[in-house]
Amino acid sequence: MTEQLNGKRIAFLAADGVEQVELEEPLKAVREAGAEVDVVSLQDGELQAFNHLDKGDRIPVDRTVEQARAEDYDGLVLPGGVANPDFLRTNERAVAFARAFFEQDKPVGVICHGPWTLVEAGVLQGRTITSWPSLRTDIRNAGGTWVDEQVHVDNGLVSSRKPDDLPAFCGKLVEELAEGRHEQHVAA
Repeated sequence: MTEQLNGKRIAFLAADGVEQVELEEPLKAVREAGAEVDVVSLQDGELQAFNHLDKGDRIPVDRTVEQARAEDYDGLVLPGGVANPDFLRTNERAVAFARAFFEQDKPVGVICHGPWTLVEAGVLQGRTITSWPSLRTDIRNAGGTWVDEQVHVDNGLVSSRKPDDLPAFCGKLVEELAEGRHEQHVAA
């Protein structure tokens, strides 16, 4: 275990339908780097993870979005899966929770379909990000620039496309979380 993230507390915002490996691998990397982690979701209990289209494990939820406050965390991670971000982006509290990390200049990691929540939060204007390719038009319509890269970092926003990108994503995520707050991003 490294100590890069000792003293840091990171929120993982997810709902039913989360891609299991896109939750578990970053969670493991952040914990191994020394951070305290909370899985934040729309309801108490457990959420249903998926391995692509097949049901995966049930993941314990630490806090609901009603209980969590961005002020209590040093960073946010939004894993993918198709249903997960679709549930999150239709929940006002989840969207506001994600937006607050940008308003507070805190690092955010997002992978695969996870950027749908950021599109809804209105935080991609002037940003460059990667994702699962089907989100390209949504990101552009939200004022962002989409790139096809394994991992991309834009002023504390770490993004990746898919599970195959997880090693690069997890490395950059830990690095950005260790760096901490970033200066306010100003849209071009």
